[in-house]
Amino acid sequence: MAKIKVAKTAGFCFGVDRAVKLVYSEIEKGNKNVATLGPIIHNADVVSDLKSKGVRIVDSVSELKNGETAVIRSHGVGREIYTQLEEKGNPYIDATCPFVARIHKIVREKTNEGYFILIAGDKNHPEVQGIVGHCDENCFVFKDEFDLKEFFSKKYKKTEKKLAIVAQTTYNILIWGECIKVVPHDDENILVFDTICNATSQRQSDAALLSKEVDAMVVVGGKNSSNTIKLYNVCCENCPSYHIENASELYRLDLNNADKIGITAGASTPAYIIKEVQNTMEEIFDFEKELEQSFKKVHTGERVKGYIAAVNNSEAIVDIGTKHTGYVPLAELTDDQTKKPADVVSVGDEVDLIVTKINDQEGIVMLSKKKVDELLGFDNITKAKEEETVLDGTVISVVKGGILVSVDGVRVFVPASQTGLGRDKSLDELLKKNVQLKVIEVNESRRRAVGSIKAVTKAQKEAAKAAFWESAEEGKTYKGEVKSLTSYGAFVDLGGIDGMVHISELSWSRIKHPNQVVKPGDILEVYIKELDKEAGRISLGYKKAEDNPWVKFEADYKVGDVVKATIVSITPFGAFAKIIEGVDGLIHISQIADKRVDNVNEVLSVGQEVDVKITEIDLDAKRISISIRALLENTADAEETDAE
Repeated sequence: MAKIKVAKTAGFCFGVDRAVKLVYSEIEKGNKNVATLGPIIHNADVVSDLKSKGVRIVDSVSELKNGETAVIRSHGVGREIYTQLEEKGNPYIDATCPFVARIHKIVREKTNEGYFILIAGDKNHPEVQGIVGHCDENCFVFKDEFDLKEFFSKKYKKTEKKLAIVAQTTYNILIWGECIKVVPHDDENILVFDTICNATSQRQSDAALLSKEVDAMVVVGGKNSSNTIKLYNVCCENCPSYHIENASELYRLDLNNADKIGITAGASTPAYIIKEVQNTMEEIFDFEKELEQSFKKVHTGERVKGYIAAVNNSEAIVDIGTKHTGYVPLAELTDDQTKKPADVVSVGDEVDLIVTKINDQEGIVMLSKKKVDELLGFDNITKAKEEETVLDGTVISVVKGGILVSVDGVRVFVPASQTGLGRDKSLDELLKKNVQLKVIEVNESRRRAVGSIKAVTKAQKEAAKAAFWESAEEGKTYKGEVKSLTSYGAFVDLGGIDGMVHISELSWSRIKHPNQVVKPGDILEVYIKELDKEAGRISLGYKKAEDNPWVKFEADYKVGDVVKATIVSITPFGAFAKIIEGVDGLIHISQIADKRVDNVNEVLSVGQEVDVKITEIDLDAKRISISIRALLENTADAEETDAE
């Protein structure tokens, strides 16, 4: 079926629409004595409808009946007509197009100023005759650039008058352009007024553009309509064109070889006639298509379109536009054994099918939707490889050397090395999961495709890395997943890029291994401590300042305090004792007892709780000195005092 397109601007212009509405409005008011000075527009359908409502058409003011309301049409009239109407005494409605009235004003003023008027247009057209009627015969009408050249070569040299040039509102814009080239540009006594109606100009421009895109143009409008004829001439320059007045004339046109047809319409063509032409044209092509299809033969392996006419539990019955009745068995609708035909298609659906078997004797054709889906799917796979598109699919099975992913009904093989899984991982982890992949190899003859999940994840990681480095800055906070642990820290995924939290940043307490605080899979809130963009290294912090035990210690403890402490480690030079969680103090070997100690282990043991006195605090160095001996000496001094 041919594609039909209507031009952007077509049909009634503002002036014509206004004139027609004024007449119909007068009729609706109940005025049965209305006459138009000439046909209100060059459209037989509209004129005929107005006649049926009692509107008369007269050629002159003298034909008006007494008291009859006269309508001056959109083309406008000369000054003498207004004088005649005043003398006869008939009421009148002035439906002159405002754009035409503007030309009347220009030529009147310029005539009074001593200008000679040049008018581009058809001297027999009522609009041009009306313009002439405002020039006091001080004018010359030219139809094209050749007439204008002749004027300048013969008549202009004989006159010293100044010139004013105007154009009929519906004048051909292409010819007007050529006329402007003829006008001397260095003569200050020549004024050129652009009076072609913008709607006319736009309509001609749109028609020209559309006629270059289609195989044929249909121009709708009155046979005597000047602007419609100009539209027709514009279209004829680009493709075969046809001038008709209404839809009934379509049947005699030869449009069989046109795949694309354009429609435009003159300013005197009502919208309902344009729509009627469009609808009739579509009906004609639909009928021709149906007639052609009823005799069409189909062949095994042919791809056809069909409409689902009925669905039962075992098959779908299809109309493919031929004399055959089409059947699509369930097995040719889908591979999913859990589905019924009604789960796949519905009555009224348009589907693409492939003919699998024909029985002309019984008028039956067997069809397959599944084969088309596979073909379409593989076309998409091939296109995806060319365009490097990321595809969505579902892992349907694990096979030797990799997995099979279903993408648009096509099985794509993904080698184990392209799954993105580590060697210690099982491919079964991906079974039934939705994945994204890129097609990296296609064998069209065997209809096989190879894909890569790894290529997608790699690209996503690279994109994430690029995005991260663009916005990353020291101090910025992120939430990330712990990916792995080492003896010296934890690696955290910040979204496509890993950063490391050093073991010293995991806890305010001394820990021997990160697994004492975190494990893989934990979500941590971390902040960037340091960035090395060149090396691609990110150092992260995890400890919160508000949890710093040294802050608490500073607030609650001072030199001279006596506290209970727990021995946490023993060294050759003394023992470390925990004062509060995260803060240890050193008991030097000389401060363990009030006598010489050679082996700390002989006096203290890990886990032992002792009373100590804080003797020194160095917050900057995070060092605290504590003493057992100081307490023993105090006790001895007290006993000596009591003895005295």
